[in-house]
Amino acid sequence: MSAPAGARSEDRAVREEDAFDVGAVDAWLRGASPGADLPDGLPQVRQFAGGASNLTYLLRYADRDLILRRPPAGTKAASAHDMAREYRIQAALKPVFGAVPAVVALCRDAAVIDSDFYVMERVAGVIPRRSMPPEIGTDPALMRALGDRFVDLLVELHRVDVQAAGLADLSRGDGYVARQVAGWSERYTRAKTWNVPSFAGVIAWLRERQPADVGACLIHNDYRLDNLVLDPAQPTNVRAVLDWELATIGDPLMDLGSSLAYWIEPGDGRGAQQFRRQPSHLPGMPTRREIVERYCAATGLSPGDWPFYEVFGMFRLAGIAQQIYYRYHHGQTRNPAFKRFWLAAHVLERRCRKTMRAAG
Repeated sequence: MSAPAGARSEDRAVREEDAFDVGAVDAWLRGASPGADLPDGLPQVRQFAGGASNLTYLLRYADRDLILRRPPAGTKAASAHDMAREYRIQAALKPVFGAVPAVVALCRDAAVIDSDFYVMERVAGVIPRRSMPPEIGTDPALMRALGDRFVDLLVELHRVDVQAAGLADLSRGDGYVARQVAGWSERYTRAKTWNVPSFAGVIAWLRERQPADVGACLIHNDYRLDNLVLDPAQPTNVRAVLDWELATIGDPLMDLGSSLAYWIEPGDGRGAQQFRRQPSHLPGMPTRREIVERYCAATGLSPGDWPFYEVFGMFRLAGIAQQIYYRYHHGQTRNPAFKRFWLAAHVLERRCRKTMRAAG
């Protein structure tokens, strides 16, 4: 649930608990990537506020901005926050899917800042957060075009030749849907705190309804409007897709379902609106149903038992939010932004049950 920022207005002073040795990073970077041609002097370091998973920083040199990504402190899922994997995916994707920030260097030496991290180029542009940036505005026709581009870019990603990109080894073979249902059920249970629902009924429903995989392709697994860097002069020009932490080879409809868990519409309840992260509610934006229809028309896939993918996406999002809240609950982070994340589990559980009832 993190998103490196493209707009400078979103950076802030580094939180004390997230600080690192800037001199050590600068020295390492100059040695690891001598071709980076950095100016003399240490960079000014700022932190991006939007991240809720991996931590993201701006390294502002005199004539160049770079981005640093590192894991958070505290208990983490065993397979999460793999900096080397995220770095490798971006490096492999860049030649075949242009909307990826160029990577600069990867550090696996814990002596530098006590964790793996990597550095990439900063992509200039604006990011749609809870509100649309003023540079873009809210014209309904433009919102429709941007929503359509959002869908079409996901289709383009799902068409990437993973063999040619050198990423075929990310696949664990058939059974992606079943692995995801089992895996997120286990992760949520491990991260559960006393103040959140058990999701037992949702988990049972998902296990009973889970379909076979409809295909296998490269999926982003956290595809949202607020993970896109847009050209402010031409907003449908997506300069970069950010946050490749969870990317893998898996079922494309699972990726779409996970994406739409974030897509809050005007008619959704007040609780859902409270946790809205992107301006999907604006007039002109397509509905979730319209997004599914456009995606399936472009790919030739049938939505099949769509309520399953919708419910899974919301349950998975609850698991992500709860893993983050678990760190706050147990004092592993003091970031006040995570204080109310436990409420997200309640909101998402109600949304899951509403969809399950409608599905019959």
